[in-house]
Amino acid sequence: MISLFDRFEAAFMPNYGVPPVALARGEGSVVRGIDGTEYLDMFGGIAVSSLGHAHPALVEAVSKQVATLAHTSNLLLHEREVELAEKLLSLLGAPGRVFLANSGTEANEAALKLAIKYGKSTGRSYFVAAEMGFHGRTLGALSLTGKPSIRDQFGPFPLDVRFVPYGDADALAAAAVDGGCAAVFLEPTQGEAGVVPPPDGYMARAREITRAAGALLVADEIQSAIGRTGHWFAHQADGYLPDVLTLAKGLGGGLPIGACVGFGPAATVFEKGDHGSTFGGNPVSCAAALAVLGNVDLAHVRAVGAELRDGIEAISHPLLKGVRGRGLWLAAVLTEDRAAQVQAAAQRAGFLVNAVQPDAIRLAPPLVITSAQVRSFLTAFPSILDEAADG
Repeated sequence: MISLFDRFEAAFMPNYGVPPVALARGEGSVVRGIDGTEYLDMFGGIAVSSLGHAHPALVEAVSKQVATLAHTSNLLLHEREVELAEKLLSLLGAPGRVFLANSGTEANEAALKLAIKYGKSTGRSYFVAAEMGFHGRTLGALSLTGKPSIRDQFGPFPLDVRFVPYGDADALAAAAVDGGCAAVFLEPTQGEAGVVPPPDGYMARAREITRAAGALLVADEIQSAIGRTGHWFAHQADGYLPDVLTLAKGLGGGLPIGACVGFGPAATVFEKGDHGSTFGGNPVSCAAALAVLGNVDLAHVRAVGAELRDGIEAISHPLLKGVRGRGLWLAAVLTEDRAAQVQAAAQRAGFLVNAVQPDAIRLAPPLVITSAQVRSFLTAFPSILDEAADG
């Protein structure tokens, strides 16, 4: 009999390779493979499954909406999209305007188009982004992405983007001060680089630099928002407000949705006809997002996130260097480039983790993960490291 893995390999382009596990169902933070093996989901589909799997509120919201109205396009209005935009602005605590898309890269494309139009109106023509930053894989978003391994083969790019070391405020100021910079794109913490936080105060300093230079500050919170760090939005913990905020991943709890939010003058740069999306603001995805926003418990995220972080810090192992990140968005940092071996050993032990960099394991479990489940991972982790070190 031909396996599901063989069928996948025969039917799909080879850009993903063949995934090592095929899933059949999930409940909460536990998923089950097609062979019946159960795993504790410790990376949440890349920080997406905010409420875990089959959460009753998400199931009810999506089922009710799809049975009522599944699609309108952007030529017609529906109540869920307005409710979602209002809810996001309420949680942000600042007046602004929202554009709804389908994904993170599309949210960043919207932000980029907004910044281009802003730049043309103010005589500014180039952009600044961070080395090793990740903003998506479409050509516009990829032009802002500072990872050579995924960027270089698709260049040259039509945009003038200048890359600076992440966390270096002086380098950022030098790149943005000449009055020609339209926008600076930064992640509050670099996700695909291995959950790498900047020095304390860096993002607030970036806010000061961009304001003084007359450039927009775009905060890419595709991974860090929707409670992932223990705050609704990571920038709220650091005491600044960007000009543009991009969201996706955890917002839909598993359904595709993204958002680009503009504040101040950036809220009204777009005019009628400037941008659009056939599926953006889809009623079902908006219903899912509202269910997520109504059921994330920030206190729980902070408590179990601290338990997970403290537990990793307490482990003494030659392969473990430390842990970084906030809330339930962490990286276990290794002393050697053996993340792939750790991921494989964790899978064999019944845990799904993500080898985000050769020396870093990304942990972004569902925000509903329990303390008992965190403890089960912490208990198993030393043996997982042992197996990875020997393998």
